[in-house]
Amino acid sequence: VARRLSLRKHPECRSMAGGKAIEHLAQTGNRQQHVFRLPMQQYRNCDFSFSGLQNLVNKVIIQKEKEEGIQEGEVLSCVKDIAAAAQHAVAAHIIQRTYRAMLFCIKNSILSSKNATLVVSGGVASNQYIRKGLQTLADANDFALLCPPPRLCTDNGVMIAWNGIERLRAGLGVLHSTDGIRYEPK
Repeated sequence: VARRLSLRKHPECRSMAGGKAIEHLAQTGNRQQHVFRLPMQQYRNCDFSFSGLQNLVNKVIIQKEKEEGIQEGEVLSCVKDIAAAAQHAVAAHIIQRTYRAMLFCIKNSILSSKNATLVVSGGVASNQYIRKGLQTLADANDFALLCPPPRLCTDNGVMIAWNGIERLRAGLGVLHSTDGIRYEPK
């Protein structure tokens, strides 16, 4: 969403990563200007999916670009409202699915309802809006919430890729033959 909104061109967000830029702009946006339907409402499970939400947000962006007469890649005047609405929908989806997972674990005696803990990490845990919503969910259900400090909540993809490089170097079953494979960790 940040890429599609061209947030690198927004004067307040030039040096920010996409998620941080969305969170920053959402603070002063009106999330009620755009209401996005939550993904996967027809499924009563704990799965997450954001592709449908991404499509809905993209359709609004296209519509607003036409209304404002601007090309893709230019910054919309309503960018803060779209950021706020998208962030809210993502948070609501995460909270709803996490709540289902909590109930499932308690019902199936996977977790004790006493001393139950919800751990949130990775890039999503650096978003204070999402973190606050998960704290409210945890408090309402007598769960403790543990989140690393935001500086340690980095993109899990980097950690997964690094693990793959280390496993490849050590010959731990990533590939049978590393001939012809080049990798350059950064």
